[in-house]
Amino acid sequence: MYGQDVLSGDWRRPKRGQIPKVPAEPDLVVEDAEGRFCGAVVACDKEAVTLEDRFGRRRVFPLVPAGFLLDGKPVTLVRPAAAPQGAKRSASGSVAVEGLRARVARESRIYVEGVHDASLVEKIWGHDLRVEGVVVEFLEGVDDLPAIVAEFAPEPGRRLGVLVDHLVPGSKESRIAAQVTGDHVLIVGHPYVDIWQAVKPSALGIAGWPDVPRGIPWKEGVIAALGWRMDPQEAWRHILGRVETFADLEPELLGRVEELIDFVTAQSPA
Repeated sequence: MYGQDVLSGDWRRPKRGQIPKVPAEPDLVVEDAEGRFCGAVVACDKEAVTLEDRFGRRRVFPLVPAGFLLDGKPVTLVRPAAAPQGAKRSASGSVAVEGLRARVARESRIYVEGVHDASLVEKIWGHDLRVEGVVVEFLEGVDDLPAIVAEFAPEPGRRLGVLVDHLVPGSKESRIAAQVTGDHVLIVGHPYVDIWQAVKPSALGIAGWPDVPRGIPWKEGVIAALGWRMDPQEAWRHILGRVETFADLEPELLGRVEELIDFVTAQSPA
């Protein structure tokens, strides 16, 4: 009696035919699929494209199906057929700086919850952080975050960015983060219980991260469910060893780390 639900299915897929593939030629202006960043193509390799907006800010996006909007319509960007050999890229997808000498550290900092978070950020964004002179430190949890931020005393030229695990509405972490305010501090987070989950299951050759019943320590529960004969430290070394580039991480983490780097390296208004 009624037609198909107009809200069902994939809104990105056109009613007829395939989503068009568009070469990521220099200066082509597109948006990401969520419409949160618009910029011109400045670089493209076989896995990622770099966009630059009108303010000179750059973002790196993976080349995934229907990953972009061109004139408001979904497209799949592909590497131009005649693309020249591009510049060498870091694990984060940024252009690698040859012969890099680390910049003197800024006063601004990025804090993460634990040593696993710090080691993952270092593996993927370490090159970028050394270019920018940004130091990453770990907190061993966020229970004392308001006091830690107060002790750091963020101010112009001394910004603080914090990456929080499981920052979802109603969580303990969200309640703690809500206590921290200020123009020179930025708290962002990902939805995962632990940073392990920010690694794509495909990078580890598993179907997905197992659900762990309440009352069981999450890491130990994951190890048992996957049948790994390892302790948590060994398991993390195994996980980290499978991570090679940003493509092995979930977008929910990628965007937040890039946001923090932008925040702590931004020039304060005069």
